[in-house]
Amino acid sequence: MSDLEIERDCPVCGNDTFYLAASMLVHLGKKTKWHCTECDYGYIHITDDVETYVEAEA
Repeated sequence: MSDLEIERDCPVCGNDTFYLAASMLVHLGKKTKWHCTECDYGYIHITDDVETYVEAEA
């Protein structure tokens, strides 16, 4: 697995691989956007403190 992928269970399809869609530095820390490789479910992670989850649009 590369630095552009992580293992995490997808709540929509059960897949366990997410890819890094975007990354940037914001005032709260490093913001990364991850998407499921199967269903495109996505979530945003900001440093180790804040996570937000959204449903993917088909």
